[in-house]
Amino acid sequence: MVFNSLTFIAFFAIVLAIHSLPLAWKTRKINLLVASYLFYSAWNPPFVILLWISTVVDWYAAQGLVKAQKPVARRAWMLLSVVANLGMLGYFKYGGFLLMNFTALLASVGVTYHAPAPDIVLPVGISFYTFATMSYTLDVYLRRALPARNFLDYALFVTFFPHLVAGPIMRPTELVPQFEQPRRANRQQLFFGLALMTIGMFNKVVLADGFLAKAAETVYDTDKIPGALDAWMGTLAFSGQIFCDFAGYSTIAIGVAMCLGFAMPDNFRFPYAAIGFSDFWRRWHITLSSWLRDYLYIPLGGNRHGPRRTYAALMGTMLLGGLWHGANWTFVVWGGLHGIYLSVERWLRKRFSGFRPNVWALLAFGLITYALVNVTWVFFRAKTFSRAWTVLRGMAGTNDKVVPLLGIESLVMVAVIIAGLVITHWLMRNRTLESVLARAPATVLSCTWAVMAFAIVATQGNGNAFIYFQF
Repeated sequence: MVFNSLTFIAFFAIVLAIHSLPLAWKTRKINLLVASYLFYSAWNPPFVILLWISTVVDWYAAQGLVKAQKPVARRAWMLLSVVANLGMLGYFKYGGFLLMNFTALLASVGVTYHAPAPDIVLPVGISFYTFATMSYTLDVYLRRALPARNFLDYALFVTFFPHLVAGPIMRPTELVPQFEQPRRANRQQLFFGLALMTIGMFNKVVLADGFLAKAAETVYDTDKIPGALDAWMGTLAFSGQIFCDFAGYSTIAIGVAMCLGFAMPDNFRFPYAAIGFSDFWRRWHITLSSWLRDYLYIPLGGNRHGPRRTYAALMGTMLLGGLWHGANWTFVVWGGLHGIYLSVERWLRKRFSGFRPNVWALLAFGLITYALVNVTWVFFRAKTFSRAWTVLRGMAGTNDKVVPLLGIESLVMVAVIIAGLVITHWLMRNRTLESVLARAPATVLSCTWAVMAFAIVATQGNGNAFIYFQF
């Protein structure tokens, strides 16, 4: 089930009601665990087995790491976890991709090979929960954390339904300790949690699906050639759509957890007000950024072994981060562009370390950052390189035989929404949503909440899945 559906609303109401009953804490945790399995099995019940495998393997791997005396034994337990998790992720997410590229490689050297069509269904959320469970074993291996005290708490960490299928990517040290003591939301937490759920739903249902998706689809899901205006507005529409979709999911997830008495980290901090690309990745998909930094960039050398090693680590991290997003070379290019941006930015910061920009220069850098991020979104959204190049040529104004794709109403709508979104990000750049809600008058909050709720109900369609479910 998806968050933006009546089924989930009923499911969550039941879970919240049971969690509020005066039951023993262990009983309430079992209820949350069962509810999480039901939530996941609503997509495809057999894939719950993968959750069990990942949970059991990493639990026993961590136990083995604690008991192992020799470094060889510790590495063996760590590799068991990594191989099991990456093996499942590799087969289900990249099996068809690898087979297709292997066939193409053979064809390039004159060998004809007709592989059977792979019939592999991608389990929803596998990219997220494999990263979460691997972080548990790796943290124990690196002696950055102790294993969970009991299996129930660890199993609930893996399957906790608010973050299960699309993050935020939780670390065991962030969530497992919260399961040790009884938790129930107080009145303020419940109010704020419901407010976050409403904001997230508004972003997803009204902005992403209701207003922006159609413009992006019109430009990208066609073989017609766009002009400069259509190419830019379709790409800007997607930039707004993917933010409102994914940030909307994260906001709902954080709100759901808060209603149950649990805290989850922010996953987005107004990224379209970023000044530079390192700032962008401190604001966009924060939990993935920190995961890639801690478990990939630093092990690859980070910034400890000279400039060349640093740039290689940056590129390697972003290329693999792009591939994590999807089994397509367009995602690798998307990650590679961000790697190039980060490397160039790092070089410029060293080259002009004494430069102190004024307000106008910061604003210009912010707009340049946003424009270049939109260039990368072309490869993220386009299904083929051919379409990506067509859109990029359109953005550069070099396409011939262009066909008008977006009507005046769509153009105005996208322009107004994206302008409002970017301005909001800049106004909120150094603020938090919590601080703004805490200072806002009750009347303003009530009216805004009512308008958002009405818009959600009026716009609600068929409960479109969140974009990141496919990753």
